[in-house]
Amino acid sequence: MSEMKDKAYEMLMDSTTATAELGWTVYPTSGWEEVSGYDENMNTIRTYQVCNVFKNSQNNWVRTKYIRRRGAQRIHVEIKFSVRDCSSIPNVPGSCKETFNLYYYESDLDTANKVSPAWMENPWIKVDTIAADESFSQVDLGNRVVKINTEMRSFGPVSRQGFYLAFQDYGGCMSLIAVRVYYRKCPRVIVNGAVFQETLSGAESTSLVAARACACPMARRWTCPSSCTATGTGSGWCPSGAACARPGMRLWRMGPSAEVRTAFNHR
Repeated sequence: MSEMKDKAYEMLMDSTTATAELGWTVYPTSGWEEVSGYDENMNTIRTYQVCNVFKNSQNNWVRTKYIRRRGAQRIHVEIKFSVRDCSSIPNVPGSCKETFNLYYYESDLDTANKVSPAWMENPWIKVDTIAADESFSQVDLGNRVVKINTEMRSFGPVSRQGFYLAFQDYGGCMSLIAVRVYYRKCPRVIVNGAVFQETLSGAESTSLVAARACACPMARRWTCPSSCTATGTGSGWCPSGAACARPGMRLWRMGPSAEVRTAFNHR
């Protein structure tokens, strides 16, 4: 993800960093199963898989552990998964699926157990139905070809102290390879000599969050209004206002890397 490369994000959960069992909650016990698997680089990771395609009326859930939102208003989820091509399974019934559902549930406390919240939409809030761009077949298995899909979703606004994610299978043969949960932010910058502290993005992808500035060291004043607006994607700032250097000093560079240095008069 580009936002992870430029650090305009804060990770809340990453299943690929688990050194032991993930220990997520499953319902029923005959559905999702935690196993050791491999990512696209053939690194060993912990995954959840399910494949009850020959049984009708499937309703299999797996719920993450409690995730604290840490002030975030909008949550982003990256899901890496693989799905078996239903048409490649001999004698498979028509109920075979190549999609699954993503849900979230907010809570101020980590109080979830095996029966609560109930395993159904309402109280769970549906984010989306996730479909695979690529599915694998028996031939791919024989050739050890791994077809991994990556899907990004977000939801909000969230206001409780934390939340859970849940994945619902209703008749597919699939594996959850990696789940990353994060929020976006605009990092601390100096724009035109004014300092803007790190600011979390808003509740919507189109949100603009205003942030007030303070003068950088040695700045004398700045024009009004001195503010920046953090974009909802965490991709940057929209500044207004600028700083002026004190007498004997000058702004050496403008923009995000602005500096104030001593201005010497050379004869």
